[in-house]
Amino acid sequence: MNRFLIALAIGGSAVSWAAQAQVTTGVSQSIAGTRLDVSATGESTRIPDVAIISAGVVTRAATAAAAMRENAERMERVVAALKAAGVADRDIQTSNLSLNPEYRHDENQPPRLIGYSASNQVNIRFRDIRNSGRVLDVLVAQGANQINGPTLTLDQPQAALDEARANAVALGRARAQLYARSLGMQVVRIVSVSESGRHYGPPPPMPERGDAVMAMAKTEIVPGEQSYQVALAMVFELR
Repeated sequence: MNRFLIALAIGGSAVSWAAQAQVTTGVSQSIAGTRLDVSATGESTRIPDVAIISAGVVTRAATAAAAMRENAERMERVVAALKAAGVADRDIQTSNLSLNPEYRHDENQPPRLIGYSASNQVNIRFRDIRNSGRVLDVLVAQGANQINGPTLTLDQPQAALDEARANAVALGRARAQLYARSLGMQVVRIVSVSESGRHYGPPPPMPERGDAVMAMAKTEIVPGEQSYQVALAMVFELR
């Protein structure tokens, strides 16, 4: 029987891959029967247990020293409030510290220095998502005026990814069996399996919020459900 190639591509909505596709060097194997190439994507879902949020302080003053001094004082209160709320040191990480001059631009006039702005941002891992909104409100009360996030994720995603892998293998096998029956053949063996990509589906980030918006109502972060997907490329031999 002449050999031929059947390629199956999964249809559906496009997904953005969070991790780059893994490059797999396959070992060439002799196939006596018919080769069947199948693509399969397995999925699992979990409720996120970690929220990553950026919070910080932006201050402005006539001099650089004054802007930095006020910023440091307010940021010290913010970090103290985080620790008082039970956030561990390992879950607080400085992400940005900057000092920039500010200029006034009048028509037909050279720029004029009017002061300085200082910014200090920290990334915070909240392991108690339900309580994180209340903590954010406390941070604003203590001087935080820049809030970005959240990014919701799992602290340990490996089990969710492994479940998605197992689902992808099962789906690939089922599709191979379907093609074999349609051709009046049988699946003899799996020749190769390669993982072509992984996708995490976090909810979109919350837009930046300042004092005025945060003061309007109590902040609530709802974890919802997150999907984890793994794509496989599988090769079967049919006879």
